[in-house]
Amino acid sequence: MTNLLMQGVGMTSLRTRERLIQRLRDQGVSNMRVLDVLLNTPRHIFLDEALAHRAYEDTALPIGHGQTISQPYIVARMTEILLGAAGGKLTKVLEVGTGSGYQTSVLAQLVPQVYSVERIKPLQDKARERLRQIGLRNVQLRHADGGFGWPEAGPYDGILSTAAPQAVPDELLKQLAPNGVLVIPVGGREQQLHLIIRDGETENFITRIIEPVKFVPFLSGTSR
Repeated sequence: MTNLLMQGVGMTSLRTRERLIQRLRDQGVSNMRVLDVLLNTPRHIFLDEALAHRAYEDTALPIGHGQTISQPYIVARMTEILLGAAGGKLTKVLEVGTGSGYQTSVLAQLVPQVYSVERIKPLQDKARERLRQIGLRNVQLRHADGGFGWPEAGPYDGILSTAAPQAVPDELLKQLAPNGVLVIPVGGREQQLHLIIRDGETENFITRIIEPVKFVPFLSGTSR
């Protein structure tokens, strides 16, 4: 990530990124590994050129097809929760909703294997190219309905969803490994971020509600 594209200039410069990281710390994000990855990940390349100058604002931004790139705070928070709840034992993670590929790229720098499903093919194609630009080779992408997860590649130590279903999909719970962790926004107009942990090898799941959030709805089917 050493070339000019990755480093950024002006509104995408290192100083601009450092201000964002300080803001995330002020909001309570404390995992230094996560903060370091966000500092060094070029969020501007995950946006269309017209919006690149806004990449290091702490806000969600449109990426087309009715979807958004998540707010940096929520990317940091969800990643921090996933890592913390797993106690550092994350080898294989499933992401539901590749979107721009930004959250995917953050995960891929923190865990050995990332599997990511996206229902909108043009978004997946763009994300694939951006991940290639950054040089991340530990990500597998699939064009599929996220509600079904990716059972053939499971089970997963962690699952992270970037869209909000009305209720937690059973298929995702079934794909959690023993003591696996699911971080997912749930709800309609009012959404809450849920942390769900599988209790050992049992079919019991411990749920904690973290905080109110706002995500795009979890839709079924695929789109080309």
